[in-house]
Amino acid sequence: MTIPLTATATPASTKRAEAVRVKAQVDALDEKLEVAAEDYNEANGRYKDVVANVKETEQRLGELTARQTELQSHLDTRVGGMYRTGPLGFLEILLNARTFEEFSTTWDVLVELNEQDALDVSELKTTRVELAEVQATLEQQQASAKQERDTMLAKKQTVERQLAERRRLLSGLEAEVRQLEAEAEAERERAARAAIAPVVPRDSGGNPTTAPRSGVVGIAMSTLGAPYRWGADGPDFFDCSGFTMWVYRQVGVSLPHSSRAQYDVGQRVSRSNLKPGDLVFFGRSRIHHVGIYVGGNQFIHAPNTGDVVKVSSLNRTDYVGAVRP
Repeated sequence: MTIPLTATATPASTKRAEAVRVKAQVDALDEKLEVAAEDYNEANGRYKDVVANVKETEQRLGELTARQTELQSHLDTRVGGMYRTGPLGFLEILLNARTFEEFSTTWDVLVELNEQDALDVSELKTTRVELAEVQATLEQQQASAKQERDTMLAKKQTVERQLAERRRLLSGLEAEVRQLEAEAEAERERAARAAIAPVVPRDSGGNPTTAPRSGVVGIAMSTLGAPYRWGADGPDFFDCSGFTMWVYRQVGVSLPHSSRAQYDVGQRVSRSNLKPGDLVFFGRSRIHHVGIYVGGNQFIHAPNTGDVVKVSSLNRTDYVGAVRP
């Protein structure tokens, strides 16, 4: 089944569900590939064993063939010595005899051979039959093992192709999810900017009478590296105002889940009076970002999609002001 990758109007949540389903398919194919790979390895091992047996038999066959040639030459020489009229090819006649009449013609010669000659003839005939049978059996086993190995290899390659396709599909879906989330976040911010009145003049704070809440800095720093996710307010994922809301919640202070609304909570703080724990705000025509001042002209925040909670410099051109809740 092919899942379309061009449905840009699909909500991020629906696309994310598709990615979860494909991820489950990838996991199942990973396991299936491991099984197929092991099946192939075992089949290949059996094939190699049979090939080794065939090679050993072929080597033995060569040795026995040489021995057969040696014995045949010896026996032909013996017969030639008995019948000076010329070699009779006695061994071939004896081994290829099909009827009693054919065999009887060589009987007189046979009784003149010594006992060892007779044993050599018997050994050659038996060995020739046995070698032919063993060779045929091993070759059949080799063909069977090769067929099994090739079948397992084809199965393994099929699963590999399926797995590669699913992984490509999963990668595309994950990229779409990230894009859709970024677009949704941008749209949410555009709608919020249109609905909220212009921000107060930049850095219009003063010298607050509320004591700074420096204890929140340690809490905020404990979340370093947590991924950004729009609409999230912890403890594992955050957007910017969700991050500050979660941190202050740990010390019993309730903040709204909106950077613009948080700007109206507490006392304004001028930049020269900033203390660790103060909320710092950013925006150009409207406030759209918030973080927590940590000292040293730095603040900690959850930046944007694809990023993580981190510490950044306060030297930004879109700095608006600060609040002490």
